[in-house]
Amino acid sequence: MPRTKGPVITELNDRSREIFRQIVEAYVETGEPIGSRTLSRRLTLSLSPATIRNVMADLEDFGLLYAPHTSAGRLPTQAGMRLFVNGLLEVGRMADAERSAIDAQCKAAGRSMEQVLGEALGALSGLSRCAGVVVAPKIQRTLKHVEFVWLGRNRALVVLVTEDGMVENRILDLPDGVEMSTLVEAGNYLNARLAGRSLDEVREEITAELEHQRTLLDSLTKRVIEAGLATWAGGESHSALIVRGQSHLLEDVTAVEDLERIRGLFEALETSEQFLRLVDLTRVADGVQIFIGAESDLFGVTGCSMVVAPYRDARERIVGAIGVIGPQRINYARIIPMVDYTAKVIGRLIGQPT
Repeated sequence: MPRTKGPVITELNDRSREIFRQIVEAYVETGEPIGSRTLSRRLTLSLSPATIRNVMADLEDFGLLYAPHTSAGRLPTQAGMRLFVNGLLEVGRMADAERSAIDAQCKAAGRSMEQVLGEALGALSGLSRCAGVVVAPKIQRTLKHVEFVWLGRNRALVVLVTEDGMVENRILDLPDGVEMSTLVEAGNYLNARLAGRSLDEVREEITAELEHQRTLLDSLTKRVIEAGLATWAGGESHSALIVRGQSHLLEDVTAVEDLERIRGLFEALETSEQFLRLVDLTRVADGVQIFIGAESDLFGVTGCSMVVAPYRDARERIVGAIGVIGPQRINYARIIPMVDYTAKVIGRLIGQPT
């Protein structure tokens, strides 16, 4: 999980930890600041409101709490939420009904992997009451066929078909002078080398062959093939992004400016660039990752958080990620195991025939 500068949990004594925990848990429950008198009724410790106020002042000096208004109670800062997640959070267990709901949506029989991912994401979004996001696997499966379809005006549609039936289409800009016969020749060349192999396995071989002029292809056909390889390489670094349940992010929005910030987040998710770069960070560590507010440029303006976990294929390679985006005060204890479980279920399906 990302770390922020500031105090570590061991720097707080037991009394400060318990008060801080109660403040965060109250914030997660209500989204409202809590004052010393209300807090005294929640604590198992016998402390006066004055003593609690002194502890709250110390926690504020640490940068863990802040007062939204002069006479208000306290709320956790982003650093406070990070400290809570890293040091005090007690992750709960999933309810059997939640497991069953996710299992039911992840059944792969008769459906494509994209359909399975979409259904699993819908279940995760509905159970968590957050927006759900999933990065679909990159095409690293063995390929069956590739075809170039002429679109006119120096453009072609490149169709990749995998042996398990997945189809991916890309638009390709063509060099001047390319004709239908050039596309047919490029397709025949690639099909002779791609069938039964993954794009990764064959890309270097084809590139080396073209560079060393070991083929009888004319220069235009070579350029079409090189452009196709470059297009697929770019596509692999920008995996498909599926988003479900965006409306959940609007449930707590009351101010117009907050609504505009959420809309900005939707637009950023649609372009997917920042999100996919963020998900790349999940590749450096196992398990669930948590990004809170301004720890990511993507969520800094909206104050949202993301809980995300990578999923792996049969070879234990990370091929995608699934998670949820919600307000900073989401119920991390409940949502973390939910995201983790969904990622593991999807991982077990990767590589299975659909």
